[in-house]
Amino acid sequence: MSGSCRSRADPAACKQRSRPLRPKVLITRKIFEESIACVARHCDVDTNQRDVPLTPHQLIRRLQGKQGAITLLTDTISDAVLARCPDLKIVSNVAVGFNNLDVKAATERGVMMTNTPGVLDDTTADLTWCLILATSRGLIDADRYFRSGKWKGWGLMQFLGRDIHHKTLGICGLGRIGRRVAKRAKGFDMRILYTDRTRAAEDVERDLGVAFVDKRTLLKESDVVTLHVPLSPETTHYISTAELKLMKPTAVLVNSSRGPVVDEEALVRALGEGWIAGAGLDVYEREPRPAPGLTRLKNVVLAPHIGSASMETRLKMSNMAAENCVAGLTGRRPPNLINPQVLMRQHPRPTGAR
Repeated sequence: MSGSCRSRADPAACKQRSRPLRPKVLITRKIFEESIACVARHCDVDTNQRDVPLTPHQLIRRLQGKQGAITLLTDTISDAVLARCPDLKIVSNVAVGFNNLDVKAATERGVMMTNTPGVLDDTTADLTWCLILATSRGLIDADRYFRSGKWKGWGLMQFLGRDIHHKTLGICGLGRIGRRVAKRAKGFDMRILYTDRTRAAEDVERDLGVAFVDKRTLLKESDVVTLHVPLSPETTHYISTAELKLMKPTAVLVNSSRGPVVDEEALVRALGEGWIAGAGLDVYEREPRPAPGLTRLKNVVLAPHIGSASMETRLKMSNMAAENCVAGLTGRRPPNLINPQVLMRQHPRPTGAR
């Protein structure tokens, strides 16, 4: 019969034809081998294990015929990309933030989008405190001086930084990471202020020892201002010229959230002209390029976006993204689905159902 499997004549072909097709997944950049193995148990994997982002053209070309993609925050999945890749069912981002994903367009096209929340909160809070301490105590400049061979011995007036203990910490955004930063601040006996779009519950404020204030008050009274707001049109340049001029000339600004939250050109001027004492940055407005003049300043600590960069945390993120991707391609709801509306579109409630 036409289309039948003639097993006696060709048993290998019969077995091949009866095997269900496996979903195809592109992993856009180097991730952990353990995570690749997780995906490979269920899917055919095409992986770019060079630690270099694919160009937009390469990304679209390699996504052809793929049902899944595991992406990093350096990959932009725009509506234009989605339009050229009609087989995509899920994009699994190895990051908490998903500004690189056009979630609205994906939802309209029926593509699931996922992220990796929760696993990096403590690690990013730790890095925030690295920046606070290194900036306040001038650690990087002292390190450079020592390595240069210029140091000739201890002196009372050398490398004078500023204390953190018993000072005022201002937290902009009391979300998961902001709350962990606050917990660590208690160990330094700090007065802790916070501002946010929504005030936290009384028991949360009491447990963390924080006080809610408006943004202007926080900027004027804090010795350290640390940013933990999500990136949105409302938070782009959340800190710019006006805000920097409100801060104390002895204050330090720390940003481990998203680069465009800070107007980097205004910050360069503020640091150069002494509006504030220093800054610690892990993210940049136009990564990987800093604003002109930023790297020449001695009163700024610059880290290359390493907030979540511990072995344990990055492995958890990588595995979580793999599990999200596999779930979406094997008929299960991904644990960290950003746009659950897609599932409603795929499985609409029957008419008359309650």
